[in-house]
Amino acid sequence: MRSKKFLRAEQAALIWDAPGLIAGVDEAGRGPLAGPVVAAAVILDDLNPIAGLADSKKLTALKRERLYDEIRAKALCCSIAEATVEEIDELNILQATMLAMRRAVEGLRLKPTKVLVDGNRLPVLDVLAEAIVKGDSKVQAISAASILAKVHRDRWCQELHAQYPQYGFDGHKGYGTAAHLQALKKHGATPWHRKSFSPVTEVLK
Repeated sequence: MRSKKFLRAEQAALIWDAPGLIAGVDEAGRGPLAGPVVAAAVILDDLNPIAGLADSKKLTALKRERLYDEIRAKALCCSIAEATVEEIDELNILQATMLAMRRAVEGLRLKPTKVLVDGNRLPVLDVLAEAIVKGDSKVQAISAASILAKVHRDRWCQELHAQYPQYGFDGHKGYGTAAHLQALKKHGATPWHRKSFSPVTEVLK
């Protein structure tokens, strides 16, 4: 007769290896001086594959846009979430990124059995999760999530450019380029700039 201790160990192993839906998670916008940080979670359909998935940074903008629409059409489910500029300034960028990732996973229509996250840190989740360094180039679901997050944030930057064309958000996407820093010094910070980031802090002094 098996002991209770042995049964618990066996059950734990079965839970760990249980087959089921796998979600990939990635973010976009940790480094920029302005705007929200965006995260996406994607559960792909093995019966409806998507060709050309790769790290979003290695794809052209046109290819990302096309894949964005294909992912939204073919994935079993997907979710895009943000952490606001205010949350970034209050929590710090790392914790805000984890918050956006958690919101993306919680926004999925289907609950995954396991979540694979790009990078070396994990958000607090109520499901099994694994961090994978360079996962956006190794795991298709993470690649898909990176594309959704990147396109979503780039579109946000285009909208901000229409409102504040003098900053050039359509080009630098909020990153601290020489042109962006020069615009900051000339025009000051917008309400969308991250006050906790040192180049913006310097302007606000």
